[in-house]
Amino acid sequence: MDTSENTITTAQLLGALNWRYATKKFDASKKIPAETWAALEKALVLSPSAFGLQPWKFFVVNDPAVRARLVEASYGQTQPADASHFVVFALRKNIGDEYLDNYLRRAAQVRGVPAETLKPFRQAIESSIEQQAKAGVLDISQAQQSFIALGQFMTSAALLGIDTCALGGIDREKYAEILGLDRESHMPLVACAAGYRAADDKYSSIPKVRFEDSEVITHV
Repeated sequence: MDTSENTITTAQLLGALNWRYATKKFDASKKIPAETWAALEKALVLSPSAFGLQPWKFFVVNDPAVRARLVEASYGQTQPADASHFVVFALRKNIGDEYLDNYLRRAAQVRGVPAETLKPFRQAIESSIEQQAKAGVLDISQAQQSFIALGQFMTSAALLGIDTCALGGIDREKYAEILGLDRESHMPLVACAAGYRAADDKYSSIPKVRFEDSEVITHV
């Protein structure tokens, strides 16, 4: 692949990131084109994760009635109902042998290698999972991966001119109930609304407040 054909300028990158903000009010009449949304879904699928395990499941909520119920479970935030699209990021819990079998089978198929050649890779994964489980941090560690996906999704959206708002303030238990999830296998962590800002969203014109670069970046 010629990477020169797949790059953007530094000005384009920073322009998109400066344009992006946590959209408080979406224009409910505007919908993301199907082709653009398909690209954003692909951006989710292509998100990086530890060992490539993808310990998540993304739920794109389309049903207006369900999204209306999610407003209440989001402590009254209206983005779930008003945005063009709404995604719930859920932790895939208790990754075990069956999941690893499926993942490594797929890895062997995609890479065109015999499954047995991936045995050392599997051992490394199992060792890491075992250590995290013993320390009682396995689900926490796996949950962190979903926030990597969230960041990739929001950045991708900004580059495509799509507004987003991450919703960390959600009632996870209610979300699970509304979406009909088995809490033993999947638990909602965070959600993200995507669409187009309303013309009267006052927050769109408020300058970002950030520490100076020298305060947050140290070269060692």
